[in-house]
Amino acid sequence: MSLRIWLAAMLLLLSACASVRDYTPLVLEASAPQLQQLMSGGELTSEQLVNFYLHRIDQYDDQGLALNAVISLDPSAIRQARELDIERQQGRVRGPLHGIPVLLKDNIDSLGVANTGGSVLLKNNLPADDAFLVKKLREAGVIILGKANLSEWANFRSTRSSSGWSAMGGQTRNPYDTSTSTCGSSSGSGAAVAANLTAIAVGTETDGSLVCPGAMNGIVSIKPTLGLISRDGIIPIAHSQDTAGPMARTLTDAVLLLEAMQGPDSADAASYADHRDFSQHLISTGLAGKRIGVVRSLMGYHALLDNVFEQQLDVLREQGAILVDTHLENQWGDDEFTILLHEFKRGITEYLAGTSLPYRSLADLIEANKVNQLEEMTIFAQELFDMAEARDTTQEPEYLEALARAKRLAGEEGIDALLVKDKLDLLIAPTVGPAWKTDHINGDHYLGAASSAASVAGYPHITIPMGFIEVPGSPALPVGMSFFGAAKSEPVLIEAAFGYEQASNKRRPPTLN
Repeated sequence: MSLRIWLAAMLLLLSACASVRDYTPLVLEASAPQLQQLMSGGELTSEQLVNFYLHRIDQYDDQGLALNAVISLDPSAIRQARELDIERQQGRVRGPLHGIPVLLKDNIDSLGVANTGGSVLLKNNLPADDAFLVKKLREAGVIILGKANLSEWANFRSTRSSSGWSAMGGQTRNPYDTSTSTCGSSSGSGAAVAANLTAIAVGTETDGSLVCPGAMNGIVSIKPTLGLISRDGIIPIAHSQDTAGPMARTLTDAVLLLEAMQGPDSADAASYADHRDFSQHLISTGLAGKRIGVVRSLMGYHALLDNVFEQQLDVLREQGAILVDTHLENQWGDDEFTILLHEFKRGITEYLAGTSLPYRSLADLIEANKVNQLEEMTIFAQELFDMAEARDTTQEPEYLEALARAKRLAGEEGIDALLVKDKLDLLIAPTVGPAWKTDHINGDHYLGAASSAASVAGYPHITIPMGFIEVPGSPALPVGMSFFGAAKSEPVLIEAAFGYEQASNKRRPPTLN
């Protein structure tokens, strides 16, 4: 019996109400506001809610479909819930997420649980402190349920990796079709939310790692403007693009989680304060009068995906949106790769310096992977690690030129220019194609995606479920619509995305057998 499964069993035994009542009809697919209403009305407690998710994890993650979405559980989860239940009884409710459980992607520091990045090299990496965003969540009354599986090292180890695979957690499986990918790198976060193994989850993104698993798992993800959420305590790839973000079944829940995590942090140079109430932009008429650019150059790689997207454009028009065809060409791909390689080497050294691990550099990790190759490198190697390690200070000018050029091409001369040219409020496109078959021989099978421009520019990006690719004889696979725009344009994107979500109502939970 694994430590994870043993801990789950112990947590279940700690709950006195474990088998008294089946809460599935109340809790399954319930939003955070609905859960709050149940708890305020005395029909549900936070402890019962935690217990519900622990049973779901045991039933579908450890056994059954074996989704492998969860790497570890926080041993204090039930204690956290009981303490928050007492606060509620005493009349103290911290906010709209009081007593709501969350899974954190396993590259985010959280006290009491190892932060592994999916690697066995970090299995004993017990943080000395919470990441800044975790502190904010605890202040908001959120329960840390545990850590979600991910593409190992946030999918930055090999050119032939399989999204959702880590040596610590195995292969995460898509709950809509377990033979297909969850995308990554926030794979477990996406699958767990989709399968109702948690109420909400936190993921991270460098390029696509929030919105791709969001779309492929039929949920909502928000990649915020760079700096809105502190990166303190997160295992990095590239500080010029990295950010955490919320993953949820509804945009309302994602926005509530976004608000709970945000806040200025002196430990993050990009951090800024945004005191706007994002929730007030959750308006059903949010599409009315908005001029929206349909980015046709981000289509054409999957005919069935395009068909679903074209049908949903009618929904936008019916809600009062004005659609304008436009094009955005990726001219920064090579520069982005240079940025990621260069920044990773320095960033990982800085993260390791704050741990008690025996590794102090990327070179140390490369050698340790070789020592542990039977666990770490049976499926793919570490080409990206090797390429990043080969970078040196003499290439700093090349890196700085690539950084400035990529930011300009994706931002000022990319997204910003399109918005100004056609007087647009935001841009839309299909997020990514449907899930591909998991393939440990050839790796991932990306055909196209809408994530790159917003990721490189550091701009916000939201994906909303827009339907399914359905072919007779095959499981229906979810796909998403992307809403992205200028820096700090979260309010505009939330209005448009919420208007679409409410009018279309395309979220449909997977059937878990």
